[in-house]
Amino acid sequence: MAKLILTHEVTGLGEPGDVVEVKDGYARNYLVPRSLATLWTKGAESQISAIRKARKAREIATLDEAKATRDSLQSKAVTVSAKAGNGGRLFGAVTTGEIAAAVSALGGLSVDKRKIEIAQPIKSTGEYTVSIRLHSEVSANIKVNVVAA
Repeated sequence: MAKLILTHEVTGLGEPGDVVEVKDGYARNYLVPRSLATLWTKGAESQISAIRKARKAREIATLDEAKATRDSLQSKAVTVSAKAGNGGRLFGAVTTGEIAAAVSALGGLSVDKRKIEIAQPIKSTGEYTVSIRLHSEVSANIKVNVVAA
């Protein structure tokens, strides 16, 4: 088992600044090469506190704010345009970055693309439901309309 400090949020594992123990192969082959985590050392305690301070500054402060943001997001539908061929099949797929840009253009709320979860890749025109993690306890399900450009 390897002891690591998470530098980015990993779904199902933890938040930035958390100290986790994972299997050696998962740490060596996935988390460390993708810069999602660093190896834990005794001297890294200051690094952990800096990561936690930065996370608290970025995240939505209270649960009530997160719920209000969720309600405002769920009441709107986001439209994303992409190049499509015959039958509505897209050339490529709609990315989380494109969805985040569409959400910020719609309501002025900036959403981190890493907090957006797409169940299945969006590769054709139509209406889809996408989940956005706003807080550790609150997530918003928004409608995404994909139209041909």
